[in-house]
Amino acid sequence: MAVRLVSFFVSLIFLAAGAVAQGATEPLTIKSAQGTHTFDVELALTQQERSRGLMYRREVPRGTGMLFDFGSDRPITMWMKNTYVPLDMVFIGSDHKVQSIAKETTPLSETTIASERPVRFVLEVAGGTADRLHIRPGDLVSGKAIERN
Repeated sequence: MAVRLVSFFVSLIFLAAGAVAQGATEPLTIKSAQGTHTFDVELALTQQERSRGLMYRREVPRGTGMLFDFGSDRPITMWMKNTYVPLDMVFIGSDHKVQSIAKETTPLSETTIASERPVRFVLEVAGGTADRLHIRPGDLVSGKAIERN
């Protein structure tokens, strides 16, 4: 009985640590030609948060992701160092429109992935999401996280 109780509390500690590492989420919506799609996104607002991104994650569940806010439109480069799962990177301008998408990026790669034009935001979601939901350049993105100054 005592071993089960200790095991239970150890499991709770690991679950709590995982929840803290992932941070709070906010809803973000993309309106595509095929419908409206809502994601619960973690926010990467500071340099430290943007540097870590989704590194070390073993999965990115459907309907979740991370939104990087760079503060103003500029050329952006990302990479997949220490990122174990393929991602779709959705590059979004300050006009809230999808500018370009890097699909199914290669896990653990240090090759840079560049926005095709200056953007303010990058949304990272599980690889294959953009094709599955028919997300394309020109689609409109909305939500508190993207509408802040």
